[in-house]
Amino acid sequence: MRNLFLLIITLLVFSCDDDSANRNPFLQETNFSFDLNLSLPLYNNLNNIGNPVYVGLDGVGIRGIFVMQVSPDQFFAFEASCPNHAPNSCSTMILDGQNVRCSCDDFEYNLFNGQFLNRPDDGQQYYDLLFYRTSYNGNSVFVSN
Repeated sequence: MRNLFLLIITLLVFSCDDDSANRNPFLQETNFSFDLNLSLPLYNNLNNIGNPVYVGLDGVGIRGIFVMQVSPDQFFAFEASCPNHAPNSCSTMILDGQNVRCSCDDFEYNLFNGQFLNRPDDGQQYYDLLFYRTSYNGNSVFVSN
């Protein structure tokens, strides 16, 4: 009986996933939830695939979020603060078509997948955009972390 107990405890300890190696050290995890009503003119662009919108309201992300419809029933939302800098005066990214650009160093990221497009080949670790959960229901997109 004791061996069975030790086996179960050992399995539980080693089956826990430590995701800290993939964590972005520049961006703190913030808890928020926000509902985008697609009927409002402010979010009208989101009714078409590939037309991103910046939401810069207090309490939504760290420096706001970028939201884009990527397929008829799927939306992606990403943090607006550059993932390769601590938030500062130049780290809020700028929309450039379906990409965003960090004005600190012209790093560019794609809003269809969050990937870092012009990653330097200097051996340093770089991060893609910080992704937020989305759900789509009727005329609303719910974004949360």
